[in-house]
Amino acid sequence: MKKPGLLLQFLLNVVAVLLLLLLVGDVPKRTEAENSAAAFVQNSIYSNKIVIFSKSYCPYCLRAKRIFADLHEQPFVVELDLRDDGAQIQYVLLDLVGRRTVPQVFVNGKHVGGSDELKAAAESGHLQKLLGSS
Repeated sequence: MKKPGLLLQFLLNVVAVLLLLLLVGDVPKRTEAENSAAAFVQNSIYSNKIVIFSKSYCPYCLRAKRIFADLHEQPFVVELDLRDDGAQIQYVLLDLVGRRTVPQVFVNGKHVGGSDELKAAAESGHLQKLLGSS
């Protein structure tokens, strides 16, 4: 298992965010909100086994949640439509993975993708390997 690598990556990301915050100093509130959203996203990804960035009404997000329920896994779900910073989080995801669509799924710090990629990973057994359950 690569836990020390994940911890090191998380710590490097935290240091990078802190340095960025120190360097930007007095910036407009929007930038502070973006920095806060970026820190939240990084912290969520590296502090949880499974993270789904979702919207509560999205059928593809519901499918992603159902896949994990079928595997008896409890993901950390971030419902972007229920958060004040949901739009900023989507822009962080755009920078991070090249997409702002939902769902975006991360397992053990690795980006799995959206609903279709998650479904394919589950069908191939790759998801179970990422989860360490196969």
